[in-house]
Amino acid sequence: MGRVLIIGCGGVASVAIHKCCQNSEVFEEIMIASRTKSKCDALKAKLDGGKTKIETAQVDADNVDEVIALIKSYKPDLVMNIALPYQDLTIMDACLACGVNYMDTANYEPEDIEEPEWKAAYEKRCKEEGFSAYFDYSYQWAYKKKFEEAGLTALLGSGFDPGVTQAYCAYALKHEFDTIDTIDILDCNGGDHGYAFATNFNPEINLREVSAPGSYWENGHWVEVPAMSIKREYNFDQVGQKDMYLLHHEEIESLAKNIPGVKRIRFFMTFGQSYLDHMRCLEDVGMLSTTPINYEGKEIVPIQFLKALLPDPASLGPRTKGKTNIGCIFTGKKDGKEKTYYLYNVCDHQECYKEVGSQAISYTTGVPAMIGAMMLLTGKWNKPGVYTVEEFDPDPYMEALNRWGLPWQESHEPVLVE
Repeated sequence: MGRVLIIGCGGVASVAIHKCCQNSEVFEEIMIASRTKSKCDALKAKLDGGKTKIETAQVDADNVDEVIALIKSYKPDLVMNIALPYQDLTIMDACLACGVNYMDTANYEPEDIEEPEWKAAYEKRCKEEGFSAYFDYSYQWAYKKKFEEAGLTALLGSGFDPGVTQAYCAYALKHEFDTIDTIDILDCNGGDHGYAFATNFNPEINLREVSAPGSYWENGHWVEVPAMSIKREYNFDQVGQKDMYLLHHEEIESLAKNIPGVKRIRFFMTFGQSYLDHMRCLEDVGMLSTTPINYEGKEIVPIQFLKALLPDPASLGPRTKGKTNIGCIFTGKKDGKEKTYYLYNVCDHQECYKEVGSQAISYTTGVPAMIGAMMLLTGKWNKPGVYTVEEFDPDPYMEALNRWGLPWQESHEPVLVE
């Protein structure tokens, strides 16, 4: 049915590619492309022999001309961007130039936050919108008209959060509520990899996200708070009692626009004390900085140097034990009555490793990447423009989650987060 170019070959991309090969009826041919072709070749060698025909290529996704040349030579029906969020706009430009649909798993953020033109736009947005995270949807939403005019679809953020959490919201609105008042998105990783300090996905992106001020949506505007200043405890099904902290997260921005009348949206993520102690120490000494410094005549970016020292997230799979639990708790009204509802998924790190050679963090993002691509390739989600997951019919996506390894559970009497 489909021919897909997949850009990226890290932990998440590896899971997505495994899943595409399991779903060979839809993904008949794929090309894996990244800066390091040897990684693509190693994955192809592991997966060859199935029904999906696999090719590989080298590409620098920061270079729009290289991406255009690759798309033109391979002629895919869809480009799956599972590279870095820094590269979203380059790949979107290439898709527009070549007339191909686009999807990704995380919204754009710039690599250089000191670049004057970007900084001016960023400071204007902070003042107007009221949140100061470096990542937001405005850059990609600005492409809406271009994609509409080209008759192409761009699906943004089809990972777990963002992604599945937004499908949960659309599903709750369609089937469980007439109006939704509050949404709490809870992301719990109860896994243990045995290291004193490591990040479960790209360290640069992970540490930027966690060290930024937290924010939430309430009564039509953003409320920003100091990083990690709002803490709650929650007893997660199959994981247990955990400390969780309020963070800024991109799906709040789109849900605030797309869930009519929602009064409050918050995002919480669990962290252990050891992780927080290490992170605060690294931040205090400047190791989380993205500003280049001169060291012995060479320019280095501290957070990129730190990334080189930390364990590769893709290497955590064999040593990680435990489970993740990610979901959304809703309050609202149905037929005039107040109600509460909780939709969530529990994923086992070791089961994921057995199936695809990755831990659950990569699995919970890689599976929805494949599912989002499947929605576009099969035409179930098909409207020109730039969209997030909650803007489409959730039912086929939710059905696919159950089928492809991320079955959801529900509770009609959840404990609410105060």
